[in-house]
Amino acid sequence: MTGTAADLHRYLQQSRDSLVRSLDGLSEYDVRRPMTPTATNLLGLVKHLVGIELGYLGDCVGRPAPFTLPWDEDGSVWESADMWARPDESREYLLDLYRRAWRHSDESMAELPLDAPATVSWWPEERRATTFGSLLVRVVAETAQHAGHADIVRELIDGQAGMDQAVMGDTEWWAKYVAQVREAAEQHR
Repeated sequence: MTGTAADLHRYLQQSRDSLVRSLDGLSEYDVRRPMTPTATNLLGLVKHLVGIELGYLGDCVGRPAPFTLPWDEDGSVWESADMWARPDESREYLLDLYRRAWRHSDESMAELPLDAPATVSWWPEERRATTFGSLLVRVVAETAQHAGHADIVRELIDGQAGMDQAVMGDTEWWAKYVAQVREAAEQHR
């Protein structure tokens, strides 16, 4: 890969790595528990992105995955089964599926030009025809968005923020910073 395709792959991998890092050191409970009113949870974000990559960068470009996702097979994906981990779905199982999806997507990126035709069967008829490049941009954006969600969810769980937290400052610096932001907000009560 060269040029734009290589850039997109690099950004996608950075977001993938960031998302997976957000699970490091947490208990099984913490990676599964709902942390927002809509039940956003870390392992659910991983599980969701497995289907995103396999769908957009596999099925839609004529490269179906060599394995079937249980939540696709039984149709429960349409009931949000891809957004949380069932008790019998281990962290290792879902991370392995995610890494297998990466490899499959990376093969698509290596084999297909960005202007290769693609069809998204679940989109409205008038928008189904697109290109691999458009879908790759969509997957990069969605993965980055969910990696950002994961950073926030991780911070809610144990206070650990993204990779640049320590670069910005130590615990004392962060306490002063949060107090400054809080004080500015209080001016608008």
